[in-house]
Amino acid sequence: MTALYNDIIFGPVHSRRLGLSLGVNLLPTESKLCSFDCIYCECGWNAEHPGVRRFNAREQVRSLLEATLRRMVAAGTPPDVVTFAGNGEPTLHPDFEAIIDDTIALRDELCPSARISVLSNATQIGRESVRRALLRVDNNILKLDSAFDETVRLIDNPCGNYSVAEVVRDMRLFEGRMILQTMFLRGEYEGRTVDNTTEREVAAWLELVAQIRPRQVMVYSLDRDTPCKTLCKVPREELQAIAARVEALGIACSVA
Repeated sequence: MTALYNDIIFGPVHSRRLGLSLGVNLLPTESKLCSFDCIYCECGWNAEHPGVRRFNAREQVRSLLEATLRRMVAAGTPPDVVTFAGNGEPTLHPDFEAIIDDTIALRDELCPSARISVLSNATQIGRESVRRALLRVDNNILKLDSAFDETVRLIDNPCGNYSVAEVVRDMRLFEGRMILQTMFLRGEYEGRTVDNTTEREVAAWLELVAQIRPRQVMVYSLDRDTPCKTLCKVPREELQAIAARVEALGIACSVA
């Protein structure tokens, strides 16, 4: 069953990719606000959560994060990572850059060994303020689920205009200081075959990976409930075979 995050600060949870992760949700706590409507989103469809769509205030985020970090540090269990995720796309927040600055200051003061991560669908990286903020965090994890616009529209359901070519162009502006994340899956959605693991898909995706040259690639498949119930998890061995092709490009690749 898909579910929303009902708090601004949530967790900590043990992340497959990041360790002990304290979550930060900049999006509404009772609805979803995202520039994608992914068929695999653990929060469900955008239309299922139409409530009040307002961002959480910068000062509220800062004060709640500070209180939680102080409590965790006092208990001797500081987080490995502070992760911006939640009910949608965090970089949509109009104060995103300032919130990142607040978070870096709190981290440096209270738990300097913790890393700051942002999980983003990369739809906002054309904005200079978003790129600046992402370049200041430890792990800016940017999504690219296919090399083909048609497949992205099928899997990710972007709201408004979306162009793989434009996203790749903007990713190249990071000059390798980013992590690329790709969800591999297959199945069926509204009578159409879903499969970004075919040789055509993987070969074209690898070409873009070679152009972007991120410092790391993360490949993964389904692990939680999805709003589309006709999707299948890709076996780990297949993900490892894709990862080996990434590593042949001289780029580190992890499988989750």
